[in-house]
Amino acid sequence: MAFDPMQENGIPLDEQIRSWRELNVEPFDPDVVHPYTRCRVITMNGIEMESIFFSHNFARHTNDTELRRQLALSRYVESQQQRVVNWLLPGWSSVLETTIAYEQVATDLTSWVARNEPDPYLRQAYEFGVLEDFDHLYRYSNLYEMIEHRKAEKIIDELTEVMPARPTRMHHRHPVDNVRKNYDRDATDPLSKLHQLTIMSAEQQTLNFYANTGPQYMEPIARQLYQEIAMVEEEHVTHYESLLDGEETWLEQLLLHEYNECYLYYSFMEQEVEPRIKRIWELHLAMEIGQLQAACDLLRRYEDRDPAELLPREIPSVLLFEPNKEFLRTLLAEQMDLTTLGTGYVRDQHERFVKMQERLQGDGPPPSDLVVAAHEERFGGDYRSEQEGPHPVASMRRQSGAEARV
Repeated sequence: MAFDPMQENGIPLDEQIRSWRELNVEPFDPDVVHPYTRCRVITMNGIEMESIFFSHNFARHTNDTELRRQLALSRYVESQQQRVVNWLLPGWSSVLETTIAYEQVATDLTSWVARNEPDPYLRQAYEFGVLEDFDHLYRYSNLYEMIEHRKAEKIIDELTEVMPARPTRMHHRHPVDNVRKNYDRDATDPLSKLHQLTIMSAEQQTLNFYANTGPQYMEPIARQLYQEIAMVEEEHVTHYESLLDGEETWLEQLLLHEYNECYLYYSFMEQEVEPRIKRIWELHLAMEIGQLQAACDLLRRYEDRDPAELLPREIPSVLLFEPNKEFLRTLLAEQMDLTTLGTGYVRDQHERFVKMQERLQGDGPPPSDLVVAAHEERFGGDYRSEQEGPHPVASMRRQSGAEARV
């Protein structure tokens, strides 16, 4: 049966503040948790952090005291939700293990969105970006075996393959070529707006995570790799945020944030396999319904608009974490050599791209190449996990005689 959060009661916003005991959740066991449960936790942490940052920025762009008070209340509750979600992550997982899970999120979440995006231009933006996240998973997985002497399958199982994609050294574009065309707020499918907000939020959280955790490593190669990929994540946030129509009002965006959280908590509640975490998704969904209703009231009061005109009539088909192996292999075969030029995509390495490469890499190969070279020197080959056969691009396959390490 279709689910419409606009027709549900939820928990009233002023009843949502919880005690310390309620916030003190038990983390999941990383050795037994389903990889996609971990992915859902990481995703919702990014979604909650985006909501909090957005609310703070909104409050800094209005002098209306009553509106600021309303934002402060909902933001406090969102902050409690974020603490619960993020505190589900176990303290005994290493930063690099969490990093590999972040890249599994980026790979499979963005793949699902690309497969289900109705707008061709937006779909191309996700298809382009996911081939770069897919390569980051490969680079970090090689680093993981070198530093912690474990294989990435320990974290991601065989749900997501590990293989080279668009090489990370080719991700470094001139900043102006990371800006895409925005969607039209009045003509775009509401589902497309939810997709854009979801992927932007996840990429922003990944950027924050890498920028803050990278310096914690002692190994020079790890510090360098985190620094390089954090710069790519900066590009990705620019890429995805530029898809947003900047003419949307603050209250319109607030409404979309709250609806998107309903959409995602409902989606994850529907597919969660861990009963204890499923109950958290259920509770947070009920809370988000109350926050959505409060946002609807603000839109009616301040802009005299009907929220129903901006939102889907019901929750779209649930967003799923699931394997995307065939989809990614098809993209590798068809789009691995793309780069950007202006707001479009080209296969030629144009002058601005070449100059950017020379500026960044004129004195030697980037860390993303060095980490794979170091792995090959130590183990006799790179690390991969290819369940569906050889790499779809012949030039990216292992040289004959190299041992498969799957």
